[in-house]
Amino acid sequence: MQKKYIVRLTDEERGQLQDVIKKLKGSSGKVRRAQILLKADVEWSNWTDERIAEAFSCRTKTVENIRQRLVEKGFEVTLNGALRPVPPVAKCLDGEQEAHIIALRLGQPPKGYANWSLRLLSRKVVELGIVETISHETVRRTLKKTE
Repeated sequence: MQKKYIVRLTDEERGQLQDVIKKLKGSSGKVRRAQILLKADVEWSNWTDERIAEAFSCRTKTVENIRQRLVEKGFEVTLNGALRPVPPVAKCLDGEQEAHIIALRLGQPPKGYANWSLRLLSRKVVELGIVETISHETVRRTLKKTE
């Protein structure tokens, strides 16, 4: 079958892929993509998609998708994956709110308490109007960042 997307790598790209494979740089997915790209290169080894899929324990569609991504989106995006422009979940607190929570935690606990619990701290933050609602887990993560 005639291939729609042909992989032609430069010497520099080939060297970068060999470096990733040799030193196992990056995630396992990145290493696998590097191996697939090297074997799919027309001027290097020019394996068939079926042979590549069998060698690296993946589907032929995976190999086709990697070829297509290389041609359409370029070498860097194919190897490293596309970066998200916006995180999947927005942050609950901004820097100023985090600073208020940390300052509150470092202060004296209310009367009748020996120290701040996470739930007590989250209730106090809402009571003071720093945020409308907050989970004790969010407070924990905020305080953990300062350790």
